[in-house]
Amino acid sequence: MLAKNFILFLLTTAIVMLFSQAPKGAETLEADLDAFITLPDAYRLQPADLEKMFEKGKWTRNPYFKWLRTDQTRAIFQKKDAPNLKVNLSLLGGKVPIEEMIVDFKDGTFLGVTISIFNRGDGGTIGSAEFEERRRLIGAHLGKQLDARPKTREAKPTIGLLTDGWIWISARGKAVLENNDEAPADIEFLRMRLARRDAEGAYEAATHARPEATVKLSDLPEKVEREPNGDVFIDDIPMVDQGAKGYCVVASAQRVFEHYGIPCDMHQLAQLADSDPERGTSSLEVNTQLGAIDHLFKTRFECLAVRSRGTLVELLDGKYVGETIPEDDFFEMIYENIEDGIPLLWSLTVGQFEEDPPLQEQTEGGHMRLIIGFNKKTNRIIFSDSWGAGHEKKTMNSEDALKATNGLFLLKPIFR
Repeated sequence: MLAKNFILFLLTTAIVMLFSQAPKGAETLEADLDAFITLPDAYRLQPADLEKMFEKGKWTRNPYFKWLRTDQTRAIFQKKDAPNLKVNLSLLGGKVPIEEMIVDFKDGTFLGVTISIFNRGDGGTIGSAEFEERRRLIGAHLGKQLDARPKTREAKPTIGLLTDGWIWISARGKAVLENNDEAPADIEFLRMRLARRDAEGAYEAATHARPEATVKLSDLPEKVEREPNGDVFIDDIPMVDQGAKGYCVVASAQRVFEHYGIPCDMHQLAQLADSDPERGTSSLEVNTQLGAIDHLFKTRFECLAVRSRGTLVELLDGKYVGETIPEDDFFEMIYENIEDGIPLLWSLTVGQFEEDPPLQEQTEGGHMRLIIGFNKKTNRIIFSDSWGAGHEKKTMNSEDALKATNGLFLLKPIFR
């Protein structure tokens, strides 16, 4: 289980980083995000415009948004409700409150946005009338912006189509407005995506009638970078920030899905996998959560190794301990999958060994990362944490990584 002190560390670190030297007393900020969903002006937005539009003021860190990648290709706006700061996010002149917005840039200009209009994990509950009103207002706006009538999409869980909604496609761009298939009787989430017409990956996949990856297995090796120093790693894996929740499993899975061009976020994955932040990241729990949903996204999930009685072993049928995995075989599994462009879900105990860059505070606890590369010359494993900018590419001694490992998991598309 994810150790309580590790959760507290993440929460405390986030609060200290954001609110240190903040003004005394509560303050409420309003962020109208219409500029990101108004066409064609949104297409002219550049990363530098975010700081101009939403100034940090007296705060040490910008209270409205933060960059999820140091190259400023992805940023996140999140609603906040802290004792000394409240940040409200809204669309359509304040008529539609939202939970968060992720904005993507490519080649220095706007690519698209993914907006959580509502998710139960952050927003609690809303009534069916409020849900329908938000959906109506956003749908009307998208139709006007794209000058197109929407196509209805109905959920078909048996083939992996998990959301109801509408799709708009025109020369002006493309958009999706979707919700869980049981809404409004049982409301889990309401989400929209709006992007340039040429946007690929999850934006493109979201408009498909079937839930398959838009990236084929044969395309993945092209994403592998090789540097003169010996680093071999998968470049440009989408970044998310799990925040203070113990959502490292579903946050890591979202990043893998986006890498394959599968449109699903951690809130939806948490609902589908019945993920509870308090249950943490035990290897059997990972097996249960991800093993239950992989088929819904036309992917294959496999437990490559799990720790049992101090050694790494095979896991048979999700519950039976198999043969011990030799050290060479463990690393070979990493090398082969990285060469194929497939990141690995890595369950481990953090804080036991040095890593570069180091953790801000030495701590211990269960966690999930992505192994994204290796360096045989320096005997290092290259990994990434789902904590936003600065955590895209980090390293650890390979032997230490082996000792820290609690589980190693494979999640890959079945389409070649």
